[in-house]
Amino acid sequence: MCLVLVAWQVHSRYPLVVAANRDELFARPTAAASFWPESPRLLAGRDLQEGGTWLGVTRQGRFAALTNFRDPASRRDAAASRGHLVAEFLAGDALPSPYVDTVARSASSYNGFNLLAGDARELVWFSNVSGERRRLPPGIYGISNHLLDTPWPKVEAAKSSLALALAALPDDDGLFRLLRDDTIHPDDALPRTGVSIEWERLLSAAFVAGPGYGTRSSTVVLMDIDGWTSFEEQTWLEGGRPGPRLRYRFRIEASRAHEK
Repeated sequence: MCLVLVAWQVHSRYPLVVAANRDELFARPTAAASFWPESPRLLAGRDLQEGGTWLGVTRQGRFAALTNFRDPASRRDAAASRGHLVAEFLAGDALPSPYVDTVARSASSYNGFNLLAGDARELVWFSNVSGERRRLPPGIYGISNHLLDTPWPKVEAAKSSLALALAALPDDDGLFRLLRDDTIHPDDALPRTGVSIEWERLLSAAFVAGPGYGTRSSTVVLMDIDGWTSFEEQTWLEGGRPGPRLRYRFRIEASRAHEK
């Protein structure tokens, strides 16, 4: 993922609202969101190259997402696949905080990342770059390819748009509109992350449409107080052309971890 926005325990009806874009090479093989055959309670897209995922939910009300930390100079080709961190949390029963504690112990095996892991009771953020772990209080949060709430222009703009879009729920058009924002921000507002200024400009937009690389999917997740989850994914083709749009809705089942 390259942009994840979360409203956690802010909306009176929807305690968890997620709006996220996954940016990736268009040549990287990917499966659209579905329930995984080997883990039927897990709903997520799938990276067919490494087998993990970037964002998903479960029938037990678990949620996880991951963004990469952009620092080309420190990237290791042989590092473990970060997408498995999301899949393993979703497929397992560990509560968010203990799971993040476990991940932290092997965090140096991975290139830089931000991980969000949550359930109905807590939402936890961890970065293996800063080493920070936080159980998040109610609020609106944004992560791109740096740390939580780093004030990059697209993160700040998207958080403001998310706050406005919450008022229109359950209409999620505003959430998809903010994810489709292709505004390129001024050079003097851009971070310097080790890529060329041309790429910094391209990546400054919430919705990225570059040569061979760009936003592959936009996902909106709503979990409501009555125990229902809706998961909607708009896939994108090269050049910003829309692909298929998938919608799932299901009622949350009891979590085995919370029954113990």
